[in-house]
Amino acid sequence: MSDFPHLASRVFGTPLLIARAKLEVILGVLAPRFAGGTLEPLEPETDPPPLTSVTVEKIAIVSVVGTLVSRSGYLDAASGLQAYGDIADAVAAAMDDASVRGVILDVDSPGGEVGGLFDLVEQINAIRGASEKPLWAVANESALSAAYAIASAADRLYVTRTGEVGSIGVVAVHVDESGADAKAGLSWTFVFAGDRKVDGNAHEPLSERARATIQADVDRLYAEFCAVVAANRGLSLDAVRGTDAAIYRGTLAVRAGLADRLGTLDLAIAEMAAELDRAAPVRAPVNPTLKRSLSMATNETEHTQDQPDERQHAVTPEQAPTNAAPLSPPAPDAATTTEAGIAEKLRAEFAEVAAVVSQAARLGVTVDASDALKKGIAPDALRRSVLDTLAARAEATTVIAAAPSTPVAGDSPIVRRARERAAAARA
Repeated sequence: MSDFPHLASRVFGTPLLIARAKLEVILGVLAPRFAGGTLEPLEPETDPPPLTSVTVEKIAIVSVVGTLVSRSGYLDAASGLQAYGDIADAVAAAMDDASVRGVILDVDSPGGEVGGLFDLVEQINAIRGASEKPLWAVANESALSAAYAIASAADRLYVTRTGEVGSIGVVAVHVDESGADAKAGLSWTFVFAGDRKVDGNAHEPLSERARATIQADVDRLYAEFCAVVAANRGLSLDAVRGTDAAIYRGTLAVRAGLADRLGTLDLAIAEMAAELDRAAPVRAPVNPTLKRSLSMATNETEHTQDQPDERQHAVTPEQAPTNAAPLSPPAPDAATTTEAGIAEKLRAEFAEVAAVVSQAARLGVTVDASDALKKGIAPDALRRSVLDTLAARAEATTVIAAAPSTPVAGDSPIVRRARERAAAARA
């Protein structure tokens, strides 16, 4: 069959980074051909699944699935093969997409060819280093040999409970067809120039010189493979070599340092989305209603929780003057026309609101900063609301007398104006 030479050239006489179990399957499929049998015809897929998908959280999922090869073609799509170049293009496109916040490699592969692999890993590292977007990977269910080299380039590597990683090794297969040739009445004669030109051919037993040459090539590739994994995973070369190309499943992979966490693809998506949300920068709102980031909400909650219990008096945004100016950026000028200038202005206003919350807390008054910011209440309006609340309290004078002052800048506006009111009342 015409497909056989193509498949055989990718399996025999060339180093492979592939798990032993998958190699045995491939050899088992090809073996009947050496005994005079035929290969079953392949049914090509008319609509192969897309390599990349984007979740609702704006996280791109790049699939690394099947046997990995250096180049793709019509036979590859039908055979479940995936090309290194296609993976590189998918990762680069996802990182360049402005709507994508992060990338996760969904890996389920036994590995594949050596050719092109190390260039791909180097390219992924370069893409990841040039982008601020996170690149994670999930062994779902296997990231073995060449596939593990790819997964190791990620910032974080998950493995499912039954998932497998490792098989950090190199293998080359030589098939001696001389016995089958003799049975078939075939005698091969090579006419060549160059003493090593036909070393390792399939129609005569493997010579010691040819074996030594293949072994030296395998050893060199193994050293490079181990170095790539050690650098990507922050492990020593001895630790990587010490795995002896073993396969580690689930928690054992984490213990060996070959994975970071136990988890599924869904968990990785959820955790990446949560971390991106917490790290989201403050940006100017599209409308006057201020939309706070999750990290800002967390900080303000910590401010308001550290208050006395029994003697708190709450100030709601409804108590602030109705004509209070919203927390919107001023008219654009040379200093604030850029996004950085607007963000700096907003941070300053946030800090002023936090100061009002802290000053009010010392006087036993609770301010709902989260609600105030959401409704666009300005700091001055919050101060007036606190003063009105203090004036209505019978014990205002006592609290004011005990209120501490700001060490460097003097009394806060709340404390100073409250004292003035109290003095006027006593007069």
